[in-house]
Amino acid sequence: MVKLNWQHAGILRLMIFGAHILFYSTNPEADRAFFTDVLQLRSVDVGHGWLIFGLPPAEAAIHPAGEEFSQAHAGQQLMGAVLYFMCDDLHAEIASLKSKNVECSAIQQAPWGMSTTIPLPSGRSIGLYQPRHETALKLGSR
Repeated sequence: MVKLNWQHAGILRLMIFGAHILFYSTNPEADRAFFTDVLQLRSVDVGHGWLIFGLPPAEAAIHPAGEEFSQAHAGQQLMGAVLYFMCDDLHAEIASLKSKNVECSAIQQAPWGMSTTIPLPSGRSIGLYQPRHETALKLGSR
């Protein structure tokens, strides 16, 4: 259970109020442009062109991983992560991306849903899937 811990403007707040995801890119300028122009995610510029993107509602799942699947940051080993955007109609999203000259990978079928990957300008990819399972999107974090 998360405890109420501080007060602001007379309103009690929870300590955890959001999540910040770090993406590591070999071509951050091009990937930022892709997130802006192709995925049409809104952002704030926190200085010198450093964009922080607003994301759709999210959920998190913990999957087993090997020892090497982690990220070192601030002298600590952090959990590794993979991003999958979620959609209601994977075929329509793929068609929309194709109209913007983005070629997604072949659709993969699984019991939990169907998925593809979206190539980024840096050469890496992000996932996109249409879930067949119940999601936690409407639960929020509390």
